[in-house]
Amino acid sequence: MPKTVARVFSREFKLAAVCRMLAGENVSALSRELTVARKDLYVWRDRFREGGPEALRSRGRPCKEVVVEPAKPPPEADALTAAQRRIADLERKVGQQQLELDFFRQALRQVGAERRPSDGPGATASSRSSRR
Repeated sequence: MPKTVARVFSREFKLAAVCRMLAGENVSALSRELTVARKDLYVWRDRFREGGPEALRSRGRPCKEVVVEPAKPPPEADALTAAQRRIADLERKVGQQQLELDFFRQALRQVGAERRPSDGPGATASSRSSRR
């Protein structure tokens, strides 16, 4: 029985196939044309969506990543970022306070609507009786 050899596809081939899929081509027709399993096309598409073209690597062990520390931003940028965070926090607090004010205004309206003014001694109570 002859051994089947696994096909190896280049990153460019995979990227072209994924672009055609994302453009709206029929996946079954594309699979037949390229003689690639539909499952592989979907796997390539998912990897592309997660990591971009770099995620469509060929078989084998991935290359070692070189870790490069980002350059420190100037102190002005730190101050600007801190100020923007502070502004966002304050805007959030103002929004929360506005929600609370709206809630209490609505509650006050409801309580005011339930109260009936008394016209003098012996008149009905200002609020409904708890007995039914």
